[in-house]
Amino acid sequence: MEVLLSRQQIADRVAELGAQITLEYAGKSVVLIGVLKGAAIFLADLARAIKVDATFDFVAVSSYGRARVSSGAVKLIKDIDNPIEGLHVILVEDILDTGLTLSYLRGLMLQHKPASLKIATCLDKPDRRLVPMDADYIAFKIPNHFVIGYGMDYAENYRNVEDIRLFPEEAVGH
Repeated sequence: MEVLLSRQQIADRVAELGAQITLEYAGKSVVLIGVLKGAAIFLADLARAIKVDATFDFVAVSSYGRARVSSGAVKLIKDIDNPIEGLHVILVEDILDTGLTLSYLRGLMLQHKPASLKIATCLDKPDRRLVPMDADYIAFKIPNHFVIGYGMDYAENYRNVEDIRLFPEEAVGH
């Protein structure tokens, strides 16, 4: 599979995002809320790059199942464990594509009344947007290709691939 973004490119960009977040939240603490499972590796690397007090929580949603294309229906599988009212929250996602998942999660998080809510995404696919949604921190904008690696999967496989690779069209169903 062709490498779209190398492990080194990812590491360099995550370090830059961490420095930006550190500067913006100087003297404050943040809660990083990762969207399972895809964002787990990005969240871990980003957290290590942030030099302010940071805690983690996780949500899990389903919109793909075992398909390559989102069903469009977002289902909450796991909500956050701890209250975030009055806290600075960064929702951490692997890919911002249609905007449906992040729009749903943003609304859900705002119901918890955080002091602030920002979105960090490893990948942004603006060509796929179905609802208006922007991230505050974007590692990379990419064209509309299905990708795997760095936490992102196809049918739960390839999450442990170190870089981000283009998933070949002929591999569908394998």
